[in-house]
Amino acid sequence: MSRFRWLAPSLIALATLPLSPSSVWAQDGSPDLPPDEKVAEALDGHPAVEAAGARLEAARSQQQMLIKGPQEISVSGSYLRRTVDTEGGYNEFDVSVTRPVRLPGKAALDRKAGRYGVEVAQNRMEDMRHQTSLQLSTLWFDWLTAGTLLANDRATVANLDRALQAVRRRVQLRDAAQIDIDQAASALALAQGQMADSRARLDEAKALLAANFPEIPLADEPPTLAAPRLPVESLETLRDHVVSRSHEIGAAESEAERMSALARRAKADRVPDPSLGFRLFSERGGAEKGVGVLASVPLGGGYRKAAAGQAAAEAGSARMELASVRRSIEAVANADMSNAGTRYAAWQSMTTASDRARDAAERTQRGYLLGALDLSDLLYAERQANDARRAEILARSEARRALIKLLIDSHTIWAPAE
Repeated sequence: MSRFRWLAPSLIALATLPLSPSSVWAQDGSPDLPPDEKVAEALDGHPAVEAAGARLEAARSQQQMLIKGPQEISVSGSYLRRTVDTEGGYNEFDVSVTRPVRLPGKAALDRKAGRYGVEVAQNRMEDMRHQTSLQLSTLWFDWLTAGTLLANDRATVANLDRALQAVRRRVQLRDAAQIDIDQAASALALAQGQMADSRARLDEAKALLAANFPEIPLADEPPTLAAPRLPVESLETLRDHVVSRSHEIGAAESEAERMSALARRAKADRVPDPSLGFRLFSERGGAEKGVGVLASVPLGGGYRKAAAGQAAAEAGSARMELASVRRSIEAVANADMSNAGTRYAAWQSMTTASDRARDAAERTQRGYLLGALDLSDLLYAERQANDARRAEILARSEARRALIKLLIDSHTIWAPAE
């Protein structure tokens, strides 16, 4: 029987730390995510989203400008005092009122361009909210992961510290060698270093999260990182939602339609709008009075032709950008689906590996108690079990991130009702 059986309680507790906390899952889904109402408040109040909202208001004002048109009434007049030899002086004046008139079809194109401009701004605002939600997800899971690693490291340090104290007592009783203290102290120092690194990462993650999203209250310690689980809808269905619900594609489609309307408007503008009005005048002190109709038409030249060519080229560019955006979003959707599935499978494998490492550590402990193995073998097995636990936590984090990203990109969570 080994003379170090006193180590068994501490090291067995170390080997049997929680590996995959599926029990923390609540009935309503994800207990490690912030409340939906706080997420909505944080996203809607983010400066980037509010700036996009201001641009939407600007687009609505521009829409009203296009509906009204720049054709405004112009009033001009003159007054003069004329003196004629032998006749005396006369008061004379004239007044002209003119207004440009949009030719048929131009007003409809202006209204269309304004409407699509609002749709572009609306989709870009929603896409900015979506991008901000991805930023929140990244920072949130950085915080959760660091906290879960720190909790694991704290438990590891506590158990190794108790083991070291027990070794020192045995050395005082001349029942252990100094090398056993060195081995136990080395294992404890390594665990303390890991814990310090996890604490630093936790403090950094919390600071970034609090600074970027102050609306979300943060506890002193983050909740335990929940075990990932596949969503109710299939990954293929969610992938299709990523494309069909993409605001980035919606913005590109509306922009292509807007530029097409502007191109047709520029082409129509090669026929200039006439200006119509009337003129009143009085001459020779009222002896001569008159009223007349005014009309003027600019003579279009190379400038209008070049402007129409530029608008047509920009419309073609917008169509190509739409195709590029659609291809990019489809790539993101496929990557999201693939990543969610593979990360989930990787976490399952890592959970199995962690369980195996725990079992190996327990068997090593039994061999140690029977005197078949020494302390270095036991500490090595415990270090492997701890490394496997940390690897499982990191794999759990990556799987959760991938699945949540797919849900966010598909507008399944953290998106307003549309």
